[in-house]
Amino acid sequence: MTRSGKKISVLVVDDSALMRRMIGEIVEQDPALSLAGTARNGLEALERVAALRPDVVTLDIEMPQLDGLQALSRIMAERPTAVVMLSAHAKEGAEPTLLALELGAVDFVTKPSGSISLDIDRVRGELLEKIKIAAGVDLSMLGPKAGRPVAPALRAPAVSGGSMTVVAIGSSTGGTRALSELLPALPPELNATYLLVQHMPRGFTRSLAERLNGRSKIAVKEAEHGDPLRQGRALLAPADSHMELDATGLRVALTQDPPRFGVRPSADVMMLSVAARAENPLVGVILTGMGHDGAKGLLEIRRRGGGTIAEDKSTCVVFGMPKSAIEAGAAGQVLPLDQIPAAIIKACR
Repeated sequence: MTRSGKKISVLVVDDSALMRRMIGEIVEQDPALSLAGTARNGLEALERVAALRPDVVTLDIEMPQLDGLQALSRIMAERPTAVVMLSAHAKEGAEPTLLALELGAVDFVTKPSGSISLDIDRVRGELLEKIKIAAGVDLSMLGPKAGRPVAPALRAPAVSGGSMTVVAIGSSTGGTRALSELLPALPPELNATYLLVQHMPRGFTRSLAERLNGRSKIAVKEAEHGDPLRQGRALLAPADSHMELDATGLRVALTQDPPRFGVRPSADVMMLSVAARAENPLVGVILTGMGHDGAKGLLEIRRRGGGTIAEDKSTCVVFGMPKSAIEAGAAGQVLPLDQIPAAIIKACR
Protein backbone atom coordinates (compact mmCIF):
# COMPACT_ATOMS: atom_id res chain seq x y z
CA MET A 1 0.00 0.00 0.00
CA THR A 2 1.05 3.62 -0.52
CA ARG A 3 1.37 6.00 2.44
CA SER A 4 -2.20 7.16 1.73
CA GLY A 5 -3.51 3.60 2.12
CA LYS A 6 -4.23 3.12 -1.59
CA LYS A 7 -2.97 0.16 -3.57
CA ILE A 8 0.36 0.60 -5.36
CA SER A 9 -0.40 0.95 -9.08
CA VAL A 10 2.05 -0.81 -11.40
CA LEU A 11 2.67 -0.45 -15.13
CA VAL A 12 4.26 -3.58 -16.66
CA VAL A 13 6.45 -2.98 -19.73
CA ASP A 14 7.77 -5.92 -21.75
CA ASP A 15 7.90 -6.74 -25.46
CA SER A 16 6.70 -10.30 -24.79
CA ALA A 17 2.93 -10.69 -24.46
CA LEU A 18 3.49 -13.82 -22.37
CA MET A 19 5.80 -11.98 -19.94
CA ARG A 20 3.36 -9.05 -19.69
CA ARG A 21 0.62 -11.49 -18.77
CA MET A 22 2.69 -13.47 -16.26
CA ILE A 23 4.18 -10.42 -14.53
CA GLY A 24 0.76 -8.76 -14.56
CA GLU A 25 -0.75 -11.80 -12.81
CA ILE A 26 1.96 -11.67 -10.13
CA VAL A 27 1.09 -8.02 -9.52
CA GLU A 28 -2.67 -8.58 -9.47
CA GLN A 29 -2.43 -11.46 -7.00
CA ASP A 30 -0.85 -9.24 -4.34
CA PRO A 31 -3.53 -7.42 -2.33
CA ALA A 32 -1.31 -4.36 -1.87
CA LEU A 33 -0.82 -3.85 -5.62
CA SER A 34 -2.99 -3.07 -8.62
CA LEU A 35 -2.15 -3.46 -12.31
CA ALA A 36 -2.48 -0.03 -13.93
CA GLY A 37 -1.78 -1.37 -17.38
CA THR A 38 0.84 -2.83 -19.71
CA ALA A 39 3.03 -1.61 -22.57
CA ARG A 40 4.92 -3.58 -25.22
CA ASN A 41 7.79 -1.16 -25.90
CA GLY A 42 9.43 2.01 -24.67
CA LEU A 43 7.28 4.33 -26.76
CA GLU A 44 4.07 2.86 -25.35
CA ALA A 45 5.60 3.03 -21.89
CA LEU A 46 6.15 6.78 -22.19
CA GLU A 47 2.55 7.30 -23.31
CA ARG A 48 1.11 5.17 -20.51
CA VAL A 49 3.30 6.64 -17.78
CA ALA A 50 1.93 10.05 -18.76
CA ALA A 51 -1.68 8.86 -19.04
CA LEU A 52 -1.90 6.38 -16.14
CA ARG A 53 0.59 7.95 -13.68
CA PRO A 54 1.54 4.63 -12.06
CA ASP A 55 3.37 4.50 -8.75
CA VAL A 56 5.90 1.98 -10.11
CA VAL A 57 6.97 0.78 -13.56
CA THR A 58 8.51 -2.64 -14.18
CA LEU A 59 10.65 -2.11 -17.27
CA ASP A 60 12.30 -4.70 -19.49
CA ILE A 61 15.72 -3.70 -20.83
CA GLU A 62 15.59 -5.39 -24.24
CA MET A 63 12.73 -4.00 -26.37
CA PRO A 64 12.21 -2.82 -29.97
CA GLN A 65 11.69 0.81 -31.10
CA LEU A 66 12.74 2.33 -27.77
CA ASP A 67 14.64 0.05 -25.42
CA GLY A 68 14.43 0.03 -21.63
CA LEU A 69 17.43 2.31 -21.07
CA GLN A 70 16.17 4.91 -23.55
CA ALA A 71 12.68 4.74 -22.07
CA LEU A 72 14.04 5.01 -18.54
CA SER A 73 16.08 8.09 -19.43
CA ARG A 74 12.99 9.76 -20.92
CA ILE A 75 10.75 8.78 -17.98
CA MET A 76 13.17 10.24 -15.44
CA ALA A 77 13.52 13.44 -17.46
CA GLU A 78 9.83 13.92 -18.34
CA ARG A 79 7.90 12.36 -15.46
CA PRO A 80 10.10 10.90 -12.71
CA THR A 81 8.60 7.58 -11.59
CA ALA A 82 9.91 4.71 -9.50
CA VAL A 83 11.22 2.02 -11.88
CA VAL A 84 12.25 -1.59 -11.28
CA MET A 85 14.23 -2.99 -14.21
CA LEU A 86 13.86 -6.56 -15.50
CA SER A 87 17.22 -7.90 -16.66
CA ALA A 88 17.30 -10.96 -18.92
CA HIS A 89 20.76 -12.31 -18.08
CA ALA A 90 23.36 -11.56 -15.45
CA LYS A 91 26.33 -12.09 -17.79
CA GLU A 92 25.08 -10.09 -20.77
CA GLY A 93 22.82 -7.78 -18.77
CA ALA A 94 25.16 -6.59 -16.02
CA GLU A 95 26.47 -3.49 -17.80
CA PRO A 96 23.11 -2.16 -19.05
CA THR A 97 21.53 -2.96 -15.67
CA LEU A 98 24.18 -0.98 -13.78
CA LEU A 99 23.71 1.87 -16.26
CA ALA A 100 19.96 1.74 -15.57
CA LEU A 101 20.63 2.20 -11.84
CA GLU A 102 22.73 5.26 -12.64
CA LEU A 103 19.99 6.63 -14.88
CA GLY A 104 17.53 6.48 -12.00
CA ALA A 105 16.08 2.97 -11.65
CA VAL A 106 15.45 2.08 -8.02
CA ASP A 107 16.45 -1.57 -8.36
CA PHE A 108 16.36 -4.57 -10.69
CA VAL A 109 15.26 -8.20 -10.84
CA THR A 110 16.95 -10.79 -13.03
CA LYS A 111 14.64 -13.01 -15.06
CA PRO A 112 15.53 -16.62 -14.16
CA SER A 113 15.74 -18.02 -17.71
CA GLY A 114 16.37 -15.10 -20.02
CA SER A 115 14.01 -12.83 -21.94
CA ILE A 116 11.14 -15.35 -21.93
CA SER A 117 11.17 -16.86 -18.44
CA LEU A 118 8.35 -19.32 -17.98
CA ASP A 119 9.68 -19.75 -14.44
CA ILE A 120 9.30 -16.05 -13.59
CA ASP A 121 7.37 -17.19 -10.51
CA ARG A 122 10.74 -18.15 -8.99
CA VAL A 123 11.45 -14.45 -8.43
CA ARG A 124 7.88 -13.55 -7.40
CA GLY A 125 8.83 -12.64 -3.82
CA GLU A 126 11.84 -10.56 -4.87
CA LEU A 127 9.84 -8.71 -7.53
CA LEU A 128 6.95 -7.89 -5.19
CA GLU A 129 9.29 -6.75 -2.43
CA LYS A 130 11.22 -4.47 -4.77
CA ILE A 131 8.05 -2.98 -6.23
CA LYS A 132 6.86 -2.12 -2.72
CA ILE A 133 10.23 -0.64 -1.76
CA ALA A 134 10.28 1.39 -4.99
CA ALA A 135 6.83 2.81 -4.26
CA GLY A 136 8.17 4.41 -1.07
CA VAL A 137 11.39 6.01 -2.34
CA ASP A 138 12.02 9.74 -2.54
CA LEU A 139 11.80 10.48 -6.27
CA SER A 140 14.03 13.52 -5.89
CA MET A 141 16.91 11.08 -5.22
CA LEU A 142 16.42 9.31 -8.54
CA GLY A 143 17.58 11.93 -11.07
CA PRO A 144 19.93 10.71 -13.83
CA LYS A 145 23.59 10.69 -12.85
CA ALA A 146 25.24 8.85 -15.71
CA GLY A 147 25.91 12.00 -17.69
CA ARG A 148 27.16 13.99 -14.72
CA PRO A 149 30.96 14.45 -14.55
CA VAL A 150 32.69 12.52 -11.79
CA ALA A 151 33.96 14.81 -9.03
CA PRO A 152 37.76 14.89 -8.74
CA ALA A 153 39.31 13.04 -5.84
CA LEU A 154 39.91 15.11 -2.73
CA ARG A 155 43.45 15.80 -1.52
CA ALA A 156 44.99 14.04 1.43
CA PRO A 157 48.42 13.94 3.06
CA ALA A 158 50.78 11.46 1.42
CA VAL A 159 51.40 8.19 3.25
CA SER A 160 54.14 8.76 5.85
CA GLY A 161 54.15 5.77 8.17
CA GLY A 162 51.56 4.93 10.76
CA SER A 163 48.92 2.22 10.68
CA MET A 164 46.77 1.85 7.58
CA THR A 165 43.11 2.52 8.39
CA VAL A 166 40.55 -0.12 7.45
CA VAL A 167 37.42 1.56 6.06
CA ALA A 168 34.38 -0.76 6.02
CA ILE A 169 31.41 0.38 3.88
CA GLY A 170 27.99 -1.26 3.63
CA SER A 171 25.13 -0.40 1.25
CA SER A 172 22.07 -1.85 -0.46
CA THR A 173 19.22 -0.26 -2.46
CA GLY A 174 20.61 2.89 -4.08
CA GLY A 175 24.12 1.88 -3.08
CA THR A 176 25.57 1.43 -6.56
CA ARG A 177 24.85 5.10 -7.28
CA ALA A 178 26.15 6.16 -3.86
CA LEU A 179 29.39 4.21 -4.32
CA SER A 180 29.85 5.72 -7.79
CA GLU A 181 29.93 9.16 -6.13
CA LEU A 182 31.80 8.25 -2.95
CA LEU A 183 34.73 6.18 -4.24
CA PRO A 184 35.90 8.58 -7.00
CA ALA A 185 36.21 11.30 -4.35
CA LEU A 186 38.68 9.26 -2.26
CA PRO A 187 42.36 10.09 -2.82
CA PRO A 188 44.79 7.24 -3.61
CA GLU A 189 47.49 8.66 -1.33
CA LEU A 190 45.32 8.28 1.79
CA ASN A 191 46.76 5.60 4.10
CA ALA A 192 43.60 3.50 4.01
CA THR A 193 42.25 0.24 2.64
CA TYR A 194 38.56 -0.33 1.88
CA LEU A 195 36.14 -3.25 2.28
CA LEU A 196 32.79 -2.92 0.49
CA VAL A 197 29.54 -4.85 0.84
CA GLN A 198 26.79 -4.03 -1.66
CA HIS A 199 23.75 -6.32 -1.75
CA MET A 200 23.53 -7.66 -5.33
CA PRO A 201 22.72 -10.99 -7.00
CA ARG A 202 25.25 -13.24 -8.72
CA GLY A 203 26.80 -11.94 -11.91
CA PHE A 204 26.73 -8.25 -11.06
CA THR A 205 29.40 -7.54 -8.43
CA ARG A 206 32.36 -8.11 -10.78
CA SER A 207 30.91 -5.68 -13.33
CA LEU A 208 30.21 -3.17 -10.55
CA ALA A 209 33.80 -3.45 -9.28
CA GLU A 210 35.17 -2.94 -12.79
CA ARG A 211 32.89 0.04 -13.34
CA LEU A 212 33.93 1.65 -10.04
CA ASN A 213 37.59 0.91 -10.74
CA GLY A 214 37.39 2.75 -14.06
CA ARG A 215 36.02 5.86 -12.36
CA SER A 216 38.09 5.99 -9.18
CA LYS A 217 41.67 6.94 -8.33
CA ILE A 218 41.79 4.10 -5.83
CA ALA A 219 41.82 0.55 -7.21
CA VAL A 220 38.58 -1.43 -6.91
CA LYS A 221 38.26 -5.17 -7.48
CA GLU A 222 35.85 -7.97 -6.70
CA ALA A 223 37.36 -9.76 -3.71
CA GLU A 224 38.88 -13.22 -3.97
CA HIS A 225 39.55 -15.53 -1.04
CA GLY A 226 42.91 -14.64 0.50
CA ASP A 227 43.22 -11.16 -1.04
CA PRO A 228 45.52 -9.02 1.16
CA LEU A 229 44.54 -5.61 2.46
CA ARG A 230 46.43 -2.97 0.47
CA GLN A 231 46.70 0.79 0.81
CA GLY A 232 44.64 2.57 -1.83
CA ARG A 233 42.57 -0.48 -2.80
CA ALA A 234 38.93 -1.42 -2.27
CA LEU A 235 37.72 -5.03 -2.19
CA LEU A 236 34.05 -5.56 -3.08
CA ALA A 237 32.42 -8.67 -1.60
CA PRO A 238 31.26 -11.00 -4.39
CA ALA A 239 27.59 -11.83 -4.63
CA ASP A 240 26.43 -14.78 -2.51
CA SER A 241 29.59 -14.88 -0.35
CA HIS A 242 30.22 -13.29 3.02
CA MET A 243 33.52 -11.40 3.20
CA GLU A 244 35.38 -11.08 6.48
CA LEU A 245 38.91 -10.66 7.75
CA ASP A 246 40.77 -13.90 8.35
CA ALA A 247 42.47 -14.75 11.65
CA THR A 248 45.55 -12.69 10.73
CA GLY A 249 43.49 -9.55 10.19
CA LEU A 250 45.55 -8.89 7.05
CA ARG A 251 43.58 -10.77 4.38
CA VAL A 252 39.96 -11.37 3.49
CA ALA A 253 38.20 -14.72 3.67
CA LEU A 254 35.08 -15.59 1.67
CA THR A 255 32.57 -17.94 3.28
CA GLN A 256 29.24 -19.60 2.59
CA ASP A 257 27.99 -19.14 6.15
CA PRO A 258 24.19 -18.68 6.37
CA PRO A 259 22.74 -15.34 5.22
CA ARG A 260 22.22 -12.66 7.85
CA PHE A 261 19.01 -10.61 7.57
CA GLY A 262 18.34 -12.68 4.45
CA VAL A 263 21.43 -11.37 2.64
CA ARG A 264 24.83 -12.74 1.69
CA PRO A 265 27.17 -10.87 1.64
CA SER A 266 26.27 -9.06 4.84
CA ALA A 267 27.70 -5.74 6.01
CA ASP A 268 27.31 -6.96 9.61
CA VAL A 269 29.44 -10.05 8.99
CA MET A 270 32.17 -7.95 7.39
CA MET A 271 32.11 -5.17 10.01
CA LEU A 272 31.98 -7.51 13.01
CA SER A 273 35.04 -9.35 11.73
CA VAL A 274 36.84 -6.05 11.14
CA ALA A 275 36.03 -4.91 14.68
CA ALA A 276 37.20 -8.24 16.13
CA ARG A 277 40.33 -8.94 14.08
CA ALA A 278 41.83 -5.76 12.66
CA GLU A 279 44.73 -4.28 14.60
CA ASN A 280 44.49 -1.15 12.44
CA PRO A 281 42.49 2.02 13.08
CA LEU A 282 38.90 1.59 11.87
CA VAL A 283 36.24 3.62 10.06
CA GLY A 284 32.75 2.27 9.35
CA VAL A 285 30.22 3.72 6.91
CA ILE A 286 26.58 2.75 6.28
CA LEU A 287 25.02 4.08 3.09
CA THR A 288 21.51 3.94 1.62
CA GLY A 289 19.67 0.62 1.77
CA MET A 290 16.64 -1.30 2.94
CA GLY A 291 16.66 -3.23 6.21
CA HIS A 292 18.92 -3.44 9.26
CA ASP A 293 22.15 -4.93 7.94
CA GLY A 294 25.27 -3.18 9.22
CA ALA A 295 23.86 -1.58 12.39
CA LYS A 296 25.37 -4.13 14.78
CA GLY A 297 28.70 -4.18 12.98
CA LEU A 298 28.94 -0.40 12.89
CA LEU A 299 28.21 -0.28 16.62
CA GLU A 300 31.08 -2.70 17.29
CA ILE A 301 33.43 -0.54 15.23
CA ARG A 302 32.39 2.45 17.32
CA ARG A 303 32.95 0.49 20.55
CA ARG A 304 36.44 -0.31 19.28
CA GLY A 305 37.09 3.44 19.04
CA GLY A 306 36.63 3.65 15.27
CA GLY A 307 35.01 6.52 13.42
CA THR A 308 31.47 5.72 12.29
CA ILE A 309 29.32 7.46 9.69
CA ALA A 310 25.73 6.95 8.52
CA GLU A 311 24.33 8.58 5.41
CA ASP A 312 21.77 11.26 6.12
CA LYS A 313 18.17 10.73 5.04
CA SER A 314 18.38 13.76 2.73
CA THR A 315 20.53 11.86 0.21
CA CYS A 316 19.35 8.24 0.74
CA VAL A 317 17.25 6.46 -1.86
CA VAL A 318 16.12 4.22 1.03
CA PHE A 319 16.87 5.29 4.62
CA GLY A 320 16.44 1.85 6.25
CA MET A 321 20.04 0.77 6.91
CA PRO A 322 21.35 4.18 8.02
CA LYS A 323 18.26 4.73 10.17
CA SER A 324 18.79 1.40 11.95
CA ALA A 325 22.43 2.28 12.60
CA ILE A 326 21.50 5.70 13.96
CA GLU A 327 18.78 4.27 16.22
CA ALA A 328 21.27 1.69 17.55
CA GLY A 329 23.64 4.48 18.58
CA ALA A 330 26.23 3.26 16.09
CA ALA A 331 26.68 6.45 14.07
CA GLY A 332 29.19 8.97 15.36
CA GLN A 333 28.29 11.24 12.44
CA VAL A 334 25.23 11.50 10.21
CA LEU A 335 26.15 13.18 6.93
CA PRO A 336 24.78 13.70 3.42
CA LEU A 337 26.62 11.67 0.81
CA ASP A 338 28.68 14.55 -0.58
CA GLN A 339 30.22 15.19 2.84
CA ILE A 340 31.19 11.58 3.58
CA PRO A 341 34.46 11.46 1.56
CA ALA A 342 35.94 14.39 3.50
CA ALA A 343 34.78 12.81 6.78
CA ILE A 344 36.51 9.52 5.85
CA ILE A 345 39.73 11.40 5.06
CA LYS A 346 39.58 13.26 8.37
CA ALA A 347 38.90 10.05 10.30
CA CYS A 348 41.89 8.33 8.66
CA ARG A 349 44.39 10.99 9.69
